[in-house]
Amino acid sequence: MQHIRHFTSLLDFSSAELHTLINRAIELKNNRDPDYQPLKGKVLGMIFEKSSTRTRISFEAGMAQFGGSAIFLSPRDTQLGRGEPLEDSARVISSMVDCIMLRTHKHETVTTFARYSRVPVINGLTDLKHPCQLLADMQTYFELRGDIAGKTVAWIGDGNNMCHSYINAARQFDFKLNIACPFDYRPHQEIVDAAGSRIAFFQDPKDAASGADLVVTDVWASMGQEDEQKKRELAFESFQVNREVMNAAHSDALFMHCLPAHRGEEVSADVIDGPQSVIFPEAENRLHAQKALLEFLIGR
Repeated sequence: MQHIRHFTSLLDFSSAELHTLINRAIELKNNRDPDYQPLKGKVLGMIFEKSSTRTRISFEAGMAQFGGSAIFLSPRDTQLGRGEPLEDSARVISSMVDCIMLRTHKHETVTTFARYSRVPVINGLTDLKHPCQLLADMQTYFELRGDIAGKTVAWIGDGNNMCHSYINAARQFDFKLNIACPFDYRPHQEIVDAAGSRIAFFQDPKDAASGADLVVTDVWASMGQEDEQKKRELAFESFQVNREVMNAAHSDALFMHCLPAHRGEEVSADVIDGPQSVIFPEAENRLHAQKALLEFLIGR
């Protein structure tokens, strides 16, 4: 029996495999062949504990374009929301589908599913990591600027799941990551430590953006943190990506945001709607990067 591969984190793949995946995503984007259907008859089970726009559409469209199909399951539709042990759910669901994608709160939900699943498991987002978004971000950078190795990326804002995945990406794609975030909202220390000297912290976003080739941010209050909105607005008020911050970066630096965005909060409207912003190609690339991922995991 073939060894099952999972994608719960960027660290599940080797650096070479991730580069191959990015190149394949670009290839699939540029050569759209409706007759190429490597996943004909294959089914993706999509489990959503958190609502979604880009994740659902990109996975569902990707499976359809590859000749397969996708089943959307919310907690209201399954026993997951009623306390069936994850181990049991993983065993049952994986006996009926060819791949499982979860978008959930606890990262352990995804790793537990992976442990008991007989098919590949994909992390569509957890509170800890968002690796699929990083595939899209890296694809976008490679398309527009070439290899990101040796470049400098500035992460400004919350030390959240996106920040954690950027730290892992710094390891896997060999770039330097400057992080500017309030002290109380720093990323998990063990994730930072594992990346070693590639990571540097700054108090001032302009210092973090100095000489950067890519500037990235995310909302100040992620899904499920709405009750902290006011508190976070105060903590993050000096961490907005605005024209001043972008001026500190290289003149051809790109701006990315995984969306949805709050203009006037984490990013000013003139930056996100400006010439350096690549948020819409970045969003579209979720489709192409995930098609490459699905092909890699279940198209063999």
